[in-house]
Amino acid sequence: MPRRNRTAHFRRGGNGAKKSWHIRVALCMTLLSALAVAGCGYHVAGHSSNLPTDWTTIAVPTFKNDTVQYRIEQLFTEAVIREFITRTKYHIVSDPQSADAVLHGEILSIDTSPILFDANTGQVTTMLVTVHARVVLQGAKAEKPVYQNKDMVFRSEYQIPSNVSTFFQQEDPALQRMSRDFASELVANVLEGF
Repeated sequence: MPRRNRTAHFRRGGNGAKKSWHIRVALCMTLLSALAVAGCGYHVAGHSSNLPTDWTTIAVPTFKNDTVQYRIEQLFTEAVIREFITRTKYHIVSDPQSADAVLHGEILSIDTSPILFDANTGQVTTMLVTVHARVVLQGAKAEKPVYQNKDMVFRSEYQIPSNVSTFFQQEDPALQRMSRDFASELVANVLEGF
């Protein structure tokens, strides 16, 4: 093969070789990234549990209400029960005598702070709601709590209807959403051991 043709042949193959080399480098980088993430111990939140494996039933009696908000303990308790049923394999009951563990909760306080106002009317449009709660999960046989948080602080922003006084009415969608958000955070904390 003449020297000129051989060079042209390698130049044509050079583009394909470059593409092939780039693909190999990209594949190696992807593989290394996947191995690095897998080796760091990351996992999907809520899908592992630090709770004893022999538990099958958890009792969730109605939370204690230390606030002036009427029936808020019932909304929070119902939301926690729904969250446990949705995210875990445990059978949830209300009677502590028939359970492997008992989750006691107490709503200590609920504070609201205005954070956004309507520029035209000056009325509050968004509130920051802060809930302080005490939560203890204890096995029926164990003296030491499996999970305990003496001051669980939950904060979130909520849109306010035109009348601020209706925000804490039981039927208000914001209160329903707040109880679901609280329950989601609480159950995640219990399962992950935070």
